[in-house]
Amino acid sequence: MDLLELYKDKPYKIGIALSGGGIKGLCHAGVLKALEEKNIKPDIISGVSAGAIVGALYADGYTPDEIAELFEDISFRQMTNFHIPDGGLFRIDAFEDFMSRTLRAKTFEELKIPLRIVATDLDKGQSVTFTEGDLIDPIIASCSIPILFIPKKINGVNYVDGGVLKNFPVSTISDECEKVIGINASPLVAEEYKLSIMNVASRTYHFMFKANILSDKELCDLLIEPVDMGNYDTFDVDKGREIFDLGYKSTKELLDLGM
Repeated sequence: MDLLELYKDKPYKIGIALSGGGIKGLCHAGVLKALEEKNIKPDIISGVSAGAIVGALYADGYTPDEIAELFEDISFRQMTNFHIPDGGLFRIDAFEDFMSRTLRAKTFEELKIPLRIVATDLDKGQSVTFTEGDLIDPIIASCSIPILFIPKKINGVNYVDGGVLKNFPVSTISDECEKVIGINASPLVAEEYKLSIMNVASRTYHFMFKANILSDKELCDLLIEPVDMGNYDTFDVDKGREIFDLGYKSTKELLDLGM
């Protein structure tokens, strides 16, 4: 098939897919900054968990540097409240309030760039992509790591972290884009780890995510996957600026090589 014929009906020129990864998702903002410097900007964004947060802020008009600044002085304790378990150890109401105050757009339709957010329907065991209506609830749903955080209920359905079934949402936009850039903030390396609840949960999810991102990685026209991201933990919230800089520098080097 002729390439022009293949692309002629695709509504978007460039799509960017942002993986999950906790605070490591700040590398997405660094990557976006490096792409902007090469005049590469997305016509549509797809995000999961941390990628949904960065994607929503970027689609709302925040610059990559502004996104990094928003999370520079935030601690896990500030964003969560310990909770007697009824589905999760922590509530993230404080984080939900933070996102509600920070995002100017309250619906998908108000965003400057089309956005898709992936969450997991815990009741039916399937991946769901949100594209319209209320914006805040899908973001919180996409970030609700099972066991750690209470599931987010939307229209009577319980949702948890989109990364459970799809931690790299390339396939949600690949059929509609001429080119897709995928940014994976969670390359898995066998680093040392401490036996804490947070670290064991993080490592367990990383092994699970490794299996569900393989097919999506193959759909990328350009895959950006900073290997050194494996040196950071999902909840290293005090290292946000380092992570942002790593995303920026590694992407700049990649683009300068003409990849």
